[in-house]
Amino acid sequence: MPSVWICVEHRNGRVKSSSLELITAAKALSEAGVTAVFVGDEDSTAKAANELQGYDLAEVICLDSPRLARYSAEGYARAVAGAVEEAVKRPEVLLCAGTAMGRDLAPRIAAKLDAGLAMDAIEVKWEADTTGTAGTVGTGNLVVERPVYAGKAFARVRVKGNPAIAAVRPKSYQAPTPLETDARKVIHTTVDSGVIRAVVAEFSARPGTRVELTEADVVVSGGRGLGEPENFALIEQLADCLGAAVGASRAAVDSGWRGHADQVGQTGKVVSPTLYVAVGISGAIQHLAGMSSSRYILAINKDPEAPIFGYADLGIVGDLFEVVPLLIRMLTEETGEEAV
Repeated sequence: MPSVWICVEHRNGRVKSSSLELITAAKALSEAGVTAVFVGDEDSTAKAANELQGYDLAEVICLDSPRLARYSAEGYARAVAGAVEEAVKRPEVLLCAGTAMGRDLAPRIAAKLDAGLAMDAIEVKWEADTTGTAGTVGTGNLVVERPVYAGKAFARVRVKGNPAIAAVRPKSYQAPTPLETDARKVIHTTVDSGVIRAVVAEFSARPGTRVELTEADVVVSGGRGLGEPENFALIEQLADCLGAAVGASRAAVDSGWRGHADQVGQTGKVVSPTLYVAVGISGAIQHLAGMSSSRYILAINKDPEAPIFGYADLGIVGDLFEVVPLLIRMLTEETGEEAV
């Protein structure tokens, strides 16, 4: 079984759910124990590491530097790559979450370690090398399944190198349930952040309580079929009823109806929720590339020939201005809450 490390993404001392999902992915690769790696200042890594109590980790490595309190592509990549090179037992596999930060960080780590890399993985497996010496620990290759051609096909990629690195798409695995016991070993190491040529001056989060788009279990997206930006209020009401995040098609974003942070698609964010609700979205190939891996897809469109219906598990052909209010009314009656 290979030695597996996961890069844990955290913010304000809280671990992101996409990183918890990496624990499940890592344990599918190896029963030999999983090592979690944190980067940040000592205070934030200590708080975040404390959140992983009970997740049956073998070791937690905190790479501390005051200059890495905020994400730095250069500093984080240098810290993680340095920890891998200095490890007594070098990991055979390193997993990152396929978030905006993970997609930025993983290639930089791979370049520093001259390691193989696979992006946008939806499944990871360890393929033992049967040609080598029998019983050799860790002998084999990381095999990754990833969607290609906007989700129309899937490729199996064998990642070579030591370590083999993969960025795993959020929601591809379910986060594990923490246990009452905790036998992990926590190591704090002060690292040299080195020369950092670009720094994050400020992080500004949008107001609101909705879950982040890429980590949401339910996503409700609107498109040009809404007619005008004010009608996105319908999408927000439906999202509130479902406890969902709000997304948008590229056409809606290009029209200035929503910010780019809400865009789902090939040039936006890739989501893999349990339920994806597409309202007034025709289903252009660029949009499908960002949501086709959703477990269930519900499409609402008045055009019965809309391409989105070819991918939907359930389709409603009808006027969204009649269908969505009806859904909102049904959901609010079910929960006993009043529609806004």
